Parts: sequence; C-alpha cells; structure tokens
Amino acid sequence: MKRILFLLFAAIFSTSFAQNYPFQNTTLPINQRVEDLLGRLTLDEKLSLMVHSNPAIPRLGLKPYSWWNEALHGVARNGYATVYPMPVALAATFNPELVETTFDNIAREAHDKFVMSQKENSYGDNTGLTFFSPNINIFRDPRWGRGMETFGEDPYLTARMGLAVVRGLQGRDTSSLYTTACIKHLAVHSGPEGVRHEFDSKASPRDLWCTYLPAFEYIVKRSNVQQVMCGYNRLNGVPCCTNKDLLVDILRNKWHYDGLLVTDCWALNDCWERDTIIPRHKTHATAALAAQDAFGSEVDLECGSGLPALRTAIDSGYISEETINNHVRRILRCRLKVGVDDPELQNAPSVWHGDYGLAYQTACQSIVMLKNNGVLPFHRPSIALIGPNAADSAVAVGNYNGTPRYVSTVRKAMRKRGFNLFYDKGCNLVDERYKPSRRFWDEIEKKDVIVFVGGLSPELEGEELQVELPGFHRGDRTQIELPSSQVNLIKELKRRTGKPIVLVLYTGSALGLEDVVDDVDAILIGWYGGQEIGNAVVDALTNKNHSFGRLPVTFYKNTQQLPAFEDYSMQGRTYRYLTEQPLFPFGFGLNYGGIYINHVSFNTQSRTVSGTFKGEGAGSAIIQVYLRDLDDPMSPKKTLVAFDHLSIEENGAFSIRIEDDMFRQFNEATQELDSPKRGARFEILVGTSSKDQDLIGIQFTVGEDSTKSVERFDGDVFSPNPYK
Repeated sequence: MKRILFLLFAAIFSTSFAQNYPFQNTTLPINQRVEDLLGRLTLDEKLSLMVHSNPAIPRLGLKPYSWWNEALHGVARNGYATVYPMPVALAATFNPELVETTFDNIAREAHDKFVMSQKENSYGDNTGLTFFSPNINIFRDPRWGRGMETFGEDPYLTARMGLAVVRGLQGRDTSSLYTTACIKHLAVHSGPEGVRHEFDSKASPRDLWCTYLPAFEYIVKRSNVQQVMCGYNRLNGVPCCTNKDLLVDILRNKWHYDGLLVTDCWALNDCWERDTIIPRHKTHATAALAAQDAFGSEVDLECGSGLPALRTAIDSGYISEETINNHVRRILRCRLKVGVDDPELQNAPSVWHGDYGLAYQTACQSIVMLKNNGVLPFHRPSIALIGPNAADSAVAVGNYNGTPRYVSTVRKAMRKRGFNLFYDKGCNLVDERYKPSRRFWDEIEKKDVIVFVGGLSPELEGEELQVELPGFHRGDRTQIELPSSQVNLIKELKRRTGKPIVLVLYTGSALGLEDVVDDVDAILIGWYGGQEIGNAVVDALTNKNHSFGRLPVTFYKNTQQLPAFEDYSMQGRTYRYLTEQPLFPFGFGLNYGGIYINHVSFNTQSRTVSGTFKGEGAGSAIIQVYLRDLDDPMSPKKTLVAFDHLSIEENGAFSIRIEDDMFRQFNEATQELDSPKRGARFEILVGTSSKDQDLIGIQFTVGEDSTKSVERFDGDVFSPNPYK
C-alpha cells in the first residue's frame, strides 16, 4: 500500500508542473520561453545551471541533467551502442554525406537511450542529448595520441567532416534540435598529452588563421552548432578558456557565434590549482579570479566543479548578475530547444536499436589500400593469419566508445567465411616476450599466403594514458615507426618462407613503414574501424568491387622527417608544408582498378572545376582539388579546397565548385585572411592525391577572363600505384 501511495504521489508531483508555466509551452517562441524561465530562477539556481551537472529544480519541474555526453563515433559510455569507425577513419572515406547519415543514426540511438534513462530515473553523465563531439583539431603531428579523434591533418577536409557531424547530430532544422553537437577544442590543441595542463601552444598569426582556426570558422558560419569547447592548453601565453582574444574578439565578434561556450572538463582548475603531481598553468592566484576571466567574458558553462568560485566571484564584484543572465540565456535556449525537459520526449517509446549495416558500410569505405603488387584480391587461398591485432577486439572500438554487442575481428570473419586457416598471434604489439607455438613455422609453410594483422592499439595511443614503453609516452608516441617486435617478425616471415605477405594495420595515426614496405606485397590500413572492421577487412581482401578510402594524413617515411613535437609552427608539417617526399602522400589510396581523369577545365566566374573520369572495375573515384597561391611564397605548397566522392561505375563527367572562402589570402599587414585582390595569381590542381605527379594544373589570374572557362588538357592522370 505504501508503494502504491508513493507512486501515486510521484505521478501527481511530476504532472503538477506540466504546462503550468509559459516556458513549458513548446508552441511559444523559444526566446519567450527562455525569458519566462530566466525570470523565475533565483541567482543560486542560475549558477547551478552553469556547471555541467545541473541539479533538479523541483519547484519549476526541472529534472537533473548532465551536459557531459560523448558521441565521437557512436553513443559512448552508456551501455550497448553501435560503434562506428573512429573519426580519422571516417575522414578517410572522403564522404561527408555518409558521415552525416552515420551521425543522424547516432542521434537516433542517443534519443532511444535518453528515453530509457528518463524512465529509469537515471540523470548522470552520459545519459543526455548534448554531446561533446566532434573533435576538429588539426592532426598536425602523427605522434599525438588523440589524433584518432580528429578528421586528419587538412583544414578543409576537417571542416567538411565536422560540419557533417554537426548536421547529423542536430538535424538541419534550426528551429528545433534532435541532439546538440560541440566543436572542440578551441584552439591550437594537439599535444603533447603528458603536459597538456601546462602547455603553451605558440602559433603565429599565419598558422592560426591558415591552419588551426579555419575548420572552427567554417562550421560556425555554416551551421547552428550549439556548443564550442575551449581547450586545456594555453595559446600564446594565455589559457584558452580565459583567452579573450580567442573567445571574445574572434569567436563572438568576428564570427558572430551566439551559442554555448563550454570549458573542457576541469580546465579552469589548471589556471589556479597549485598541484604538485600534475603541472598546471597557475596563471591566476585564485579560483574566483579564473572565474572572472572565464565567465566575466564569454564562457557560459563549466565542465567541472567551479560553482563555489563562481559565487565568490559574484560576491566579490568580479562578475555582475547581468552577465550571469546572458550566460544562462544561452544555456536555457539550448536546453529548451533540445527538449530535455519536454514530457513528450521523456515519455516517448524506445524504438531505435542501432544500424550494423551502416557500421559495415562506413568501415568498408574507410579502409585505405596503400600497396598491392597483384596478390589482392584473394581467390580463396589457404591463409596463415599472424599478428597481435588479428583477434583483438580493442583495436576495433578505439576510444570514447560505447559497448558493441559484438565485434568482428579478422580471425572471426575469416572463420565465418570458411577459409582454410592457421592462426597464431606471432608477436606482441611492442615487447619481444611472445613465443609462437612449436608448429608455427611448419603450419605457415603449408599455407598459400600470410596475412599479418598488426599496427597499434588505443591502449598504446590515446588521451593522457599512463603508458611508458619504447616509442610511447603517456598516450603519445616518441617515434612513428612500426614497433620492432612486428618489423622483426615480418622480415623473418619473408626471409624464411618467401610467401606473399599482406600487411593489415590497425592504427589511429600515420605509421613510418619505410623498414617493411618492400617486405610485403600489399598494405591495408584498417584504422580503428568500429565493430564491423573485421568483416570489412576480409571483404576488402576478397572483393574486387570494394570501395576504398584515401589517406586523411601523410604517411611519413620515418620519425626523422618530423619537426619537434612541441613546435606548433606548421613549417615542415603535413602535406601542405612538407618539403621532402613522404612514403605515402595525403589523399593517396588505391582501388583494384585504375582511375583516369582528363579534359579538366576551370571556370573562373563560377569557380567550378570540371572534367571527365573513367575507371577500371568498381570502387570509389575520389576527385581532389587543390589550390596553390603563386604570389605568396609562405603559403602552403598546396591546400585541399574541394573534393567529390563518386562511384567508378558512373564513368562520366564531374563538376566541383570551390567555395569563395577557399581563395582568401593571408594579409601580412592585418595579420588575417582577406579576399584576393584583382591580379592575384593561383593554380588549380586536380587529381587523385596531393602528390604533384598525380595532379593536373591550371593557372589563372583573379579578374581576368572571368566569364569564360580556362581549359587545359594534359592527357590522362592515372591513379598512382608506385608499388604495383
């Protein structure tokens, strides 16, 4: 009887506030609802909404809510969920439409989980609809352990993929939101992990505007992204979350961003805590002074526990209540638009159960084939499956992940397809302690081909890991070469058997493969490809119609090609500024058949690149367009400005428009980007990778011949295959 009375009282309590206040009326304009709710809150209640974990406000019918939720490549840390490829792998698809579809499905799965959590009265972290994704930092150096979370080293590819994530999570209807996205970490944040709480990223204005900021600006100006997160690091001496040049002058004033600005989690503590274990910035004498610089300007929401400091800052006169009201307006607008307090949403039926077919499709298109001397595709040979990642599930799911109901490894996928198979791990990822079975060499001699599945692991590279091994330091790498335990076994396999070796590599970053590239007959990069990657890899080995991706990062020859990790200057980094030849260039990737591009033209009035393409067989034709500034010797050697993902079977014409912003030039006088002046000279480069030999070039001058096409025909550009 007591339980019945309690449930009856709870039902009356929960419904007594429904539709009693204007802010609960979803038919009213959002600003009217926000002002109504804001006017009903006390100062302490307002402050309680400015940290990520919001308490309940029962008198107004507001339930507890946490803003801290993750959806980097699937709903994370909230039970079973579909696990898609890591973002660096998604970038390899060069397919924003597929990425938007993927994140639309992630948002649907998140909705289902939110409804389930509400019914279970679960309101903690990782149960909500506001996500701290995507990570659009530039992967400037392959040693950074979190690079797997990004969309690679190129600003434009990052911008296009990040925009696709925002549109997928939020939907394209700006009047309401399905879930919310958060672009992070503003700005110039890409390692080293071990000192990120004290590190000062020093970037020149040119590098800031030409490399580190473009993706943020692109997405802010082309979407209604609801959240921007500031980073842990300092930027040119000032912590990012108290950096008025960055947050006020650029984000709010220049880009006119009026959404929510949130700190990285406990980032403000780095400004004032005197920690003897974790080195910190220590730029502020007290927490209240740090709150003054953050909330006194443009930070709206703290992921952390800074409520006492915020109250002290107000009581000390550092921050006015009017400023607090402006912050809370943004918080309430986002909260009401996404509907976390909407009874209709909270009581909706649970109907979504994930999409494994889409996980498989994205995994397939993310795989990059770097070498094939003709050994692939297989025609049902007997296989010796060797390598530390051949049966490992952790390399599939990456980091910031949910829990998949199953994971396909290469070993499982081969067994499922009935291959004549011998499996042995062969070696460990890094150390030399593993001993193969006694029949190891005898069994390999009986097989037709060796498939070696190695690479790295999210247990070696990632966010602030406690890892100290040769080549690895606290989540970052100190060298990019494939670990010697794997290199030594590959060379021994080649020397003792002479059999064809197919190298499959799981990794979140570029690997230096100079030592093994000539010992193997084919190379596939599987990244951390999600729960379906094992099935996708085996199908890539056997299906001549497979649609492969392209490299979103440069594969350098070795560590010696890299500048110092702590140096944030872009000189000598990425395909845009590298003066030496890498082993495999940005944008590179093979199909089982070739791709031919010809009859390229550029219309200077419409800024449109046109041409024809044809291919052998099937797969993906990824047409890449680069720009070279012929007047500015300090500009990138070339930079991606457009691309299109086409099917080879289409065998026809392509037409790709270059957005006007892509022609902006760095102005040394203003230290910012400006539109090009009449007479500025550029070269358009069209082809199949960033390598000059794989591109057709067309030079043009701004303001001349602007009403007709500039045409040039250099014959065919064939998809590169230096190891065929």
